[in-house]
Amino acid sequence: MSKPAWSRNWPVLLIVLLLGLWIVPKLSESTANRTLPYSTFLEHLEQGEVATAVVSTDEIHGTLKPAKEEEEAKPFRVERVEDDQLVQRLEQAGVEYSGEHENSFGLLLLTWIVPFALLFLVLSWLMRSAQRQAGGGMMGFGKSKARLAPEQGTGVTFGDVAGCDEAKDDLREMVEFLQHPSRFIALGARIPKGVLLLGPPGTGKTLLARAVAGEAGVPFFSINGSDFVEMFVGIGAARVRDLFEQAKLKAPCIVFIDEIDAVGRQRGVSMGVVNDEREQTLNQLLSEMDGFEENSGVILLAATNRPEVLDRALLRPGRFDRQVVLDSPDRSGREAILRVHARHKPLAPDVDLERIAAATPGMSGADLANALNEAALVAARDRRTAIRQADIELAIERVLAGPERRSRRLGEQEKRRVAYHEAGHALVAHRSQLADPVEKISIVPRGRAALGYTLQLPEQEQYLRTVTELKSRLRVLMGGHAAEELVLAEVSTGAQDDLRAATALARQMVCLFGMSERVGLGHCAQPAEAAFLAGQGALQRDCSEATAREIDEEVRRLLDEANVEARELLRANRPVLEELSAALVERETLDRAAFEELVGAPPPRHRRRPEKRAVSLIGGES
Repeated sequence: MSKPAWSRNWPVLLIVLLLGLWIVPKLSESTANRTLPYSTFLEHLEQGEVATAVVSTDEIHGTLKPAKEEEEAKPFRVERVEDDQLVQRLEQAGVEYSGEHENSFGLLLLTWIVPFALLFLVLSWLMRSAQRQAGGGMMGFGKSKARLAPEQGTGVTFGDVAGCDEAKDDLREMVEFLQHPSRFIALGARIPKGVLLLGPPGTGKTLLARAVAGEAGVPFFSINGSDFVEMFVGIGAARVRDLFEQAKLKAPCIVFIDEIDAVGRQRGVSMGVVNDEREQTLNQLLSEMDGFEENSGVILLAATNRPEVLDRALLRPGRFDRQVVLDSPDRSGREAILRVHARHKPLAPDVDLERIAAATPGMSGADLANALNEAALVAARDRRTAIRQADIELAIERVLAGPERRSRRLGEQEKRRVAYHEAGHALVAHRSQLADPVEKISIVPRGRAALGYTLQLPEQEQYLRTVTELKSRLRVLMGGHAAEELVLAEVSTGAQDDLRAATALARQMVCLFGMSERVGLGHCAQPAEAAFLAGQGALQRDCSEATAREIDEEVRRLLDEANVEARELLRANRPVLEELSAALVERETLDRAAFEELVGAPPPRHRRRPEKRAVSLIGGES
């Protein structure tokens, strides 16, 4: 419970009170008395109109005799001037006079104590602000910024983490060691000092670390890697020392460093003050991990999605002995994640989480949690008391393709072109045996630039893809371009995203997968991004100029072949294409049942590959 504001600011209140006690009487006195010129005062004195007078160093104040008996005496005030005959004049006029000493304490208070007190308060406030920002005060830059969870744990257990059963199994022995260390010590076992959690963003690395501390019921120190790095060399190293000192006092406990690549990057790759500070901090971290006493009860957990940039000394045995990989969950894992995040959400009877899990391949735990939250927002916006299946499906589309933009009005010609484009994607996918089935088609604008989309969902998990399957995927991507070219005789800028995705896939086939007879089996490129952050087609060339020219020609050949095959398939099914595009113009959105009612039942299919981005967007990014 926080203290009231007056108890925190009592020095200010005291100063204000003292000022009020001294200033208010002065103000009342100055407003009540009439200030007279000294010459006027002498005239009143000569005429015998002055009743009383009080003489001080700087002024004369008193009262004037009333003109009538029923009137009260009038106060006056005169700024004193040098007058040696003042006392003689007062005696001659018969004035009752007295002397008065100045309030030296009030003068001292106003001129010296109050200004210095105010200055002290301002400086104190500035120092407290610096302490809060520097994590320990003007003299405490080296204090750790780690946040300590309550003693009873983090409030998260393994029951709150789903979709990563293997990772939880790897970490259960950490929990057992923290709960029963004597069992391990008796057998001479040494628990790993450090565990590195690896995985793409959103897979639950931080949540899993909190669950370990929650299961063990031990203190949990949490800090980000960037909190160690400062402009001044040595501050980060001091914070590392302070962090481990605090952890040893709380042992057994868990220290969690999120985004450790901010401080654990490979040394000697750049120059500058910031790099020197990072290297000093990393050196101190390595030293502290080596300095742990055996079985001291302090376990260091760290998380990153860029393991390739970490210093090799950080990953050697004795420091981070174990690496736990968290990947995107499979179908059963997604269903478990959905059930965890749906615990406190009222679901309608028609909600089928198994079906939703099957329809969300490649989505991480954070994506699924976001989808359920979006569904709850949709239900609340429509003033319903439960979340329906349709709300969740709409939320998944929102996550994949962005929110609907019904305010973006398309002209009749543009709407017709978008309908042919999306109908081309869907029809090519429907007529290809190895393509994923079409779940939904829409020409309603979504996101920042997408004017329409075709959603394909796989029927089962698949981790390997053949040449035929990838060529089928190319053919589907080129279906929109081919439909515009076939029906409207010219193409538009709407195929931009399709061409980018198709080019990236064709280049991967040639450079990475060895699927080109002309280029051969050589590995001709390297991913330009981190393994867990790799995007679509981000490759760095690793071949000669001659080979690069052949790669470009092979990529062009694959794209041309896919475009020709898609155009021929659409030409053979031209009536169906026209009917499908007309239905899209009229209804704007077609689900799977309505689509198959128009084009017929799908052909027999083989295994499907899971694609997180199985959405073909026209005029935007997927």
